[in-house]
Amino acid sequence: MAVFTSELVFETGGYFDIVDLTARVEGAVRASDIREGIALVYAGHATGVIILNELERALLDDLRELMASLAPADGVYHHPVNSRSHLLSMLFTPSRTVPVHGGRLGLGTWQSLYWVEAERRPRRRRVEVTVVGE
Repeated sequence: MAVFTSELVFETGGYFDIVDLTARVEGAVRASDIREGIALVYAGHATGVIILNELERALLDDLRELMASLAPADGVYHHPVNSRSHLLSMLFTPSRTVPVHGGRLGLGTWQSLYWVEAERRPRRRRVEVTVVGE
């Protein structure tokens, strides 16, 4: 069994900035030379979200509204600075696992992997892709 790790680094523009990670994760899977296994896509950040779903404008609008209803910008929070960002990351998770088949991500027809920034300020982000298999 082989293990391959790659790091994706990118900048975000602040709250609800969307970064499509699909092609970069596919690139990491190809570079791994692993044909069958799994790819773990993980963000070591407490205020960001990785989504595995359709990357479509109307759905993103719905997601933005859902996030706003779950953690309003003007909500009363106990954490001193960015509680909203932390809560959103807890609800939507900072990692996804995707099967690898034939050296490619085993995504569904409309699925994409993308980052949703939960922090209000621009950030430099790092996502780790670990591919395990044969």
